[in-house]
Amino acid sequence: MKALVKAEAAPGLKLQDVDSPEPGPNDLLIEVNRAAICGTDLHIFDWDHWARGVIEPPLVIGHEFVGRVVEVGEHVSGFEVGTRVAGEGHIICGHCRNCRAGHGHLCRNTVGIGIHRDGGFAEFVAIPAANAYAVPDFISDDTAAVLDPLGNAVHTALTYDLVGEDVLITGAGPIGQMAVAVCRHAGARHVVATDIQPSRLAVAREMGASRAVEPGEESLRAVMADLGMTEGFDVALEMSGHSAAVTDVISVVNHGGKVALLGLFAQPAAIDLNQAILKGLTIKGIYGRKMFETWYKATAMLESGLDVAPVISHHFRLEDFELAFEVLRSGDASKVVLEVS
Repeated sequence: MKALVKAEAAPGLKLQDVDSPEPGPNDLLIEVNRAAICGTDLHIFDWDHWARGVIEPPLVIGHEFVGRVVEVGEHVSGFEVGTRVAGEGHIICGHCRNCRAGHGHLCRNTVGIGIHRDGGFAEFVAIPAANAYAVPDFISDDTAAVLDPLGNAVHTALTYDLVGEDVLITGAGPIGQMAVAVCRHAGARHVVATDIQPSRLAVAREMGASRAVEPGEESLRAVMADLGMTEGFDVALEMSGHSAAVTDVISVVNHGGKVALLGLFAQPAAIDLNQAILKGLTIKGIYGRKMFETWYKATAMLESGLDVAPVISHHFRLEDFELAFEVLRSGDASKVVLEVS
């Protein structure tokens, strides 16, 4: 089969012919139709510090995908050949304290598809049936391919009550853009998004942002005044991974406000904890998705009118992966979908 492979410990990827995976008794073999590029995949392509410490070539990458089941393991029930499925990218151990308590998203032994084992940038991928999510017919292939990052947005946004609240989202990448739509759908009053890329801010506006702010061009306090906000943001979702954004969040969140941190930082972030203490803030780290409660919530919102299609900005054939990664790196793309079959 053809697959996009991290073939060696160096920058770049290669499209190669490799053996199709052999599914185990608890696995599904999936013929991949669409796959989406994540920022993690860009790190692997560039072979940065994080990738060098985590990835062991050769490896088929990719963890955002949708396809149809073509083989069902002998111990698997609930799935049939032909079922359209997306994959939850985190394989959990099932035996640690959090797994046994029903909190698999906090599993300390998580194995990442496309990171620690072969992933979905290929004609076929094998995953545990427990990681497969049957996709309803009303969800398009494109949207199904981004259910994984939509889950990040849903998990982060729904951490706190949003009804009638004023929400700040720092970082309007694809997950931040989807979070704007989720907050709107869940009943937020004002949703303000910030980013340094004007093209990303444009999509945030399309997704329903009350205001889309480029740092340095307009102050958040001026935006708050313009929107009639007299005290501060009730909820903040940090999705940029930039220390300066956290500083902004702490300064403009209201007393008793709630902060969710999803963005990963290249360097340790310096923040004024005294402000957080004196304001009585609640700060929570977010990782992945709740399995599978987040998936159910996302599906229900899509069924009731949530639209994340504007986040998908480009399509490329798998063979054109180099151009796809170039467009993503340029900052002109939001979500890039690869057409595998």
